[in-house]
Amino acid sequence: MAATNASPIPQTTRAARIGCDIGGTFTDIILQHPDGRLFLNKTSTTPQQPGQAVVAGIRAVLAQSGLAPDAVGELVHGTTVASNAILQKSGARTAVLATRGFRDVLEIGRIRTPTMFDLAWHKPEPLAPRRYRLEVNERIAADGRVVRPLDADEVRAAARRLEAEGVEAVAICFINSYANSAHEIEAKHILEAEFPRLLVTASCDVLPEMKEYERTSTTVVNAYILPVMRRYLARLQRDLEAIGIRAPIHVMASNGGMIGIAAASERPVFAVASGPAGGVTGAARLGASTQAQDLIVFDMGGTTAKASIIEGGVPALTNEYEFRDGISVPSRFLKGGGYVLKVPAIDIAEVGAGGGSIATVDAGGLLGVGPESAGADPGPACYRLGNHRPTVTDANMVLGYLNPVALAGGTLAVDPAAAQSAVAQHVGTPLGLSTLDAAHGIRHIANVNMARAIRAVTVERGRDPRDMTLVAFGGSGPTHAVDVARLLGTRRVIVPVMAGVFSAGGMLAADAEHDFLRAVTCRLDDADPLQLETVAGLLRRQGGEALAAEGYDAAAVSMVLKADLRFVGQSSELTIALGDAAIDRAALEALRTAFLQAYRETFGYAADEPVELVNLRLSARGHRDDRLAFDGLQVDRAALAGTRGERLASFARGAPPVATPVLARAEIDALERAGPLIIESYDTTIVVPPAARVRADAAGNLLLALDA
Repeated sequence: MAATNASPIPQTTRAARIGCDIGGTFTDIILQHPDGRLFLNKTSTTPQQPGQAVVAGIRAVLAQSGLAPDAVGELVHGTTVASNAILQKSGARTAVLATRGFRDVLEIGRIRTPTMFDLAWHKPEPLAPRRYRLEVNERIAADGRVVRPLDADEVRAAARRLEAEGVEAVAICFINSYANSAHEIEAKHILEAEFPRLLVTASCDVLPEMKEYERTSTTVVNAYILPVMRRYLARLQRDLEAIGIRAPIHVMASNGGMIGIAAASERPVFAVASGPAGGVTGAARLGASTQAQDLIVFDMGGTTAKASIIEGGVPALTNEYEFRDGISVPSRFLKGGGYVLKVPAIDIAEVGAGGGSIATVDAGGLLGVGPESAGADPGPACYRLGNHRPTVTDANMVLGYLNPVALAGGTLAVDPAAAQSAVAQHVGTPLGLSTLDAAHGIRHIANVNMARAIRAVTVERGRDPRDMTLVAFGGSGPTHAVDVARLLGTRRVIVPVMAGVFSAGGMLAADAEHDFLRAVTCRLDDADPLQLETVAGLLRRQGGEALAAEGYDAAAVSMVLKADLRFVGQSSELTIALGDAAIDRAALEALRTAFLQAYRETFGYAADEPVELVNLRLSARGHRDDRLAFDGLQVDRAALAGTRGERLASFARGAPPVATPVLARAEIDALERAGPLIIESYDTTIVVPPAARVRADAAGNLLLALDA
């Protein structure tokens, strides 16, 4: 049974709110006190039972704030449970019920490879093996007509076979069900009524859209992670209740909004990119408060680095991305390398380069960094918890950037000698380099990998990173921000308050958001405005009902209607926002104009061809009065504390280390200071190298300027 919220959420509350972001290395917790103060905690992630770190971190912030557990009114949660299930292939044993003749849609895919001449590339194994992909007799035509009725006895026979094979979850994906979902609904009812042990996902409930492969892949991913996500959320709810927290739980969705625990338990595919989305949402709020509208979002944690862009104050969104190992890019140019998820998501590129990424030298003498990570257990070599291989954190320790006694506000003891030994033994000696030069090499390769991810969402999108401001956060982001900015030609960097736990803070700034879609394929010239307005009305009703179920009244709800358009004959679309007025002929003409403009901006030209309307989309948002604002944060002073003094740090290969001032973040004010400088706080370390300057704005954000 899916977990449910304990109670609806009011639009205004004086209760405490908690944001929680589970990363590969640390679990970050922020408690927003009813009086506005913020309390932070970083706890090592517990990969086998992620909820343990969540509970431990919540206990810590409750103790810091002096609040009782029953003072918590809401928990917003970003989780990697769904994404880890896909990466580790630890999801459910999953089957597919398909129309006869369409059993191998998952295998055929789009007949693409991510790199044409890579002979070592292997196609990802389908999450539903062929033996569990069964066919049944039924057929719906493209216009929604029933060509062949569903054979219910074949559905039952297939279900009996799958139960005997130990299948846990079934994805129902019939051809053209986006035009008429009757057969999928009938099959779903049969399975739920007669085979209750099977968890069922029908494609019409997840993605009622044309494109057979994309719809099947998305539905299979949802079925694959469904039992894992349900078990995790149910257990988390029990664990929180055990310590006295009975507040509603919201899950961060991939689109940058939050959804209730009930929705996340039914459609977890919408929360696969849960964690990274929180940071981008927070960066958009931060940009609005600092008057910086065009931002590069750079989030470097312990395991991966993520990049996205914000233009005009709005995060870049995509309706499709591929989830895979290595660099994960929702690019229109790079397809075929992973599992397709055709769901609304913030356009994020991810690369396996974090503080815990391991440096190796291959048989040919080539130095590489990541994607393998030391994670939270055992962690970098300097943690002395069993790992002896060098990581990016160890390289930063060798270079003098990190506190040589302890990290995370003194809670995590470190040993610089262990970092020195790991870098020297595994990189320096094999390559004939000094330990310092080896550490510079590790750091530089990590920086180049991260710059590559940023270029994937800027240069590949026709955006010039030199015209934008880099917002750096995550536990390791501020340590690398200036060097990455130099590689991109960017001259301005913002390090926000509570940068090391910023994604958790971004979750507290999010609105509730649900997305709905209806296929309405027709030429724009032939579209019937009344028919489209009827479809839009159905979508608005769905959105209102979803938010009402989570406690939002009509006054706190807004709706954003969008349309997917393309030129006739194309297979991919651009999503264009519709106005608030009713759909009429003038609105459709304005839609055409907006599409042509967006097409020119994206591709550099616009064809003189008929325009086709493919889908209507609706984003329904529930707004809160108490969401976190970034223009007047009251962070607990302990989170800004750090050591004060001086230590040797190396800023250039071949140059001797220099005595570098070390300051606590709380000491940085509006007076501009020139690098080199190291700034420490509880949650991160900010490195200001030579030829860079830093000052704090009125809200406490650090503004770094790079000299030419």
